[in-house]
Amino acid sequence: MNENKMAVMPVRRLLLNMSWPMMLSMLIQGLYNLVDSMFVAKLSGDSFVALSLVYPVQTLMIAVCVGVGVGFNALLSRRLGEGRREEADRVTANGYFLYLVCWLVFLVLWVSLARPFLTLFSDVPQVVTYGSQYLAIVTGASLGICMQFAGERTLQATGNTVGPMVIQGIGAVINLILDPLLIFGIGPFPKLEVAGAAIATVTGQLVGMVVGLVMVRRTSSVTLSFRAFRPVPAILADMLRVGIPAAMVQALATVMNLGMNLILPLFTSAGVFILGAYFKLQSFLFMPLYGITNALVPIISFNYGARYKARITGTIRFALSLAVGLMALGTAVMMLLPGPLLGIFEADAAVLAEGIPALRTIALSFLCAGVSIVLCSALQALGSANASLVITLLRQVALLLPAALVLGAIRTGLVWASFPVAELLSCAVALLLCRSVLHRRLDGLES
Repeated sequence: MNENKMAVMPVRRLLLNMSWPMMLSMLIQGLYNLVDSMFVAKLSGDSFVALSLVYPVQTLMIAVCVGVGVGFNALLSRRLGEGRREEADRVTANGYFLYLVCWLVFLVLWVSLARPFLTLFSDVPQVVTYGSQYLAIVTGASLGICMQFAGERTLQATGNTVGPMVIQGIGAVINLILDPLLIFGIGPFPKLEVAGAAIATVTGQLVGMVVGLVMVRRTSSVTLSFRAFRPVPAILADMLRVGIPAAMVQALATVMNLGMNLILPLFTSAGVFILGAYFKLQSFLFMPLYGITNALVPIISFNYGARYKARITGTIRFALSLAVGLMALGTAVMMLLPGPLLGIFEADAAVLAEGIPALRTIALSFLCAGVSIVLCSALQALGSANASLVITLLRQVALLLPAALVLGAIRTGLVWASFPVAELLSCAVALLLCRSVLHRRLDGLES
């Protein structure tokens, strides 16, 4: 059966086997986010700034979906590891129900608050118009991304490594095709500018949702059925117990982004543009790492449920070595090519003069960030979501934002050094916390 390989396949081969399709699909996902911004930047600087200001809301939506997915994935993998198949089917149905609730929340909140949110960060009418159009579309039609996540997490938990790649890949290709057609009005398509980019994004997500539902129903080892369905409070509580802290971990990226968008204008006029470009690049460079951590969670959860200590520790060690290698490569790319990378977003001479040293400084944080991200995922899979929350709080808020204020006040260019400072200190804390949790949780399991 598909899930049995998580108990018997050698852990290095297992992690690679489950990671590479996720890494490939996430690289495609990161690529279409990058291309999306490239097309929009060709419209005007205002359009790119608008998407940079909207980006924190998109990361918040993804944070909620990822957090729910961590709780859903961990609980489903654990039930499969314990051999409780009927309970696994109930977990699957309740997971889909929880994602439906997420969509309703996004729909109500952000469609009504899109324009007020944009006016908090910009008084440029075109920026506000572009941003509110994009935000209203991607939140109102967010059913696609919510249900796409549900399908991916169900397939991951059952050991299907190709399914999530197919789901994301199909959606990404559709988005890449529609982007230039709808943004610039090529052929019979209307010129919708920024709204066209949003429509292309949600269309790809909705197609991914449909593909995911078909694959779960036809290829997975769990049965998804809503006949006589009733939400089970105990199952939802178990998911949320792990999922809420995990969502908060992810949502801290939104807090960090909003905080830096407020801090940077105090020291530099080009800061918001540079930060927006960096996050688009980071979303591409870090995607292989997130592919590893997405595979890491079900592997550790399954073997924790099956009480296989050596497989858990071996998987974590190998994931850390992969993360260090990937982040070293990302550091080299950012160090060697900061100018061409900023040029992707039509950066002018003034932005390049400040942005090139800024990207090189931020790149110094990548190695420590990779270690911390892997350890956070391992802690979530073992049920220690609060420890993961502490690490991410340090990385993205408690250390980063004060460091940016202090270093920026000392010298304008030093504001970007807040990234490596925060990552180095939080990585040290992550290593100590993970060692303590592993000792406490794994003692007594079979070696």
